[in-house]
Amino acid sequence: MEVPRLKELRRAYGFDEVAIVPGDKTVNPELVDTAFTLNGFTFKTPILAAAMDAIVSPESASVMHKLGGLAVMNLEGVQTRYGDTQDVLDRITSALQDEETSLLQSLYSAPIDDRLVASRVEEVKDKGAICAVSVTPANTKRLAPIAAEAGADVIVVQSTVTTARHISTSTRGLRFPELMEMVDIPILVGNCVSYDVALELMETGIQGLLVGIGPGAACTTREVTGVGVPQVTATLDCSAARDEYYQRSGRYVPIITDGGIRTGGDLCKAIVSGADAVMLGTPLAQAKESPGKGYNWGMANPHPDLPRGTRVKVGVKGTLSQILFGPTSLTDGTQNLVGALRNCMGMVGCTTIQEMHDADLVIAPSIKTEGKHFQHASL
Repeated sequence: MEVPRLKELRRAYGFDEVAIVPGDKTVNPELVDTAFTLNGFTFKTPILAAAMDAIVSPESASVMHKLGGLAVMNLEGVQTRYGDTQDVLDRITSALQDEETSLLQSLYSAPIDDRLVASRVEEVKDKGAICAVSVTPANTKRLAPIAAEAGADVIVVQSTVTTARHISTSTRGLRFPELMEMVDIPILVGNCVSYDVALELMETGIQGLLVGIGPGAACTTREVTGVGVPQVTATLDCSAARDEYYQRSGRYVPIITDGGIRTGGDLCKAIVSGADAVMLGTPLAQAKESPGKGYNWGMANPHPDLPRGTRVKVGVKGTLSQILFGPTSLTDGTQNLVGALRNCMGMVGCTTIQEMHDADLVIAPSIKTEGKHFQHASL
């Protein structure tokens, strides 16, 4: 009898299944450098605020800039569809649970106003902040030039799954080399989870790559479509492509792990997996300055045919400064994220983010519960 050929499955790992190995030397946390460089821009805090309406407005982008990070504003959200965003945001956050998706679909069906696209970019620039904006591939050729002319510093082209080759019925789809001729500012692209696709995207000339499909707290892509790769494995694969591309070309393309990061420990594991920076959603939605006022919802939630997101109540836990730098009285790792990174770098003996890429990871599925009987008994 012929033995059937079976599909081979590769084991993939998420943040809860690995741990960072301490180094042979240690470093005082005050001596480490957490800076992240993107095509001439240097950010002392290697954190990007996700392009979600609940997280980034011109005002919160300004706060994020002052704290050394970078906020990415969604150019296809409420900021560019409505002149008065507060009323719209209030309607979203006060909606009943069984009404939220249909309300979002309705509110996000309003047309994007090109004048508001320029106006929101100018608001961020007027506050003295570096302005990064997010667009989907379908609207990039229309919105990216408007944003660039208004003063945007970085364009993030973001979709659920991004590849360098896309089959569609359009006469001519988005080509990243052509986009870079159209707008002479850094282009970040996402999202991606595999070595081959990451390498092919870098070869188009992009300046940064976002990694992650469906891990966010407000995203249901994995439940709806079954597509995704756990973030540690996805980051390891894409960062390996970055290193291969750097050896070939001499050009370094930063990797940004986007989604699924809840604690300082997760952030540190993303960096050791090869990330140069991380993009955070829900942790920053908990900041007092965030426009969602304790709620967060996915970018794909308002999709008219197949919504892949949900509104989640995350609460307001502190200021953006507390969440990033403390001080905190919490012991669960959800605040003072940069402090956690600095301490981790000290423990593994690394003084820069790139040195962290050489730190060791081990498979450790019990790392969160080992020896924690009394902690869990008190829950």
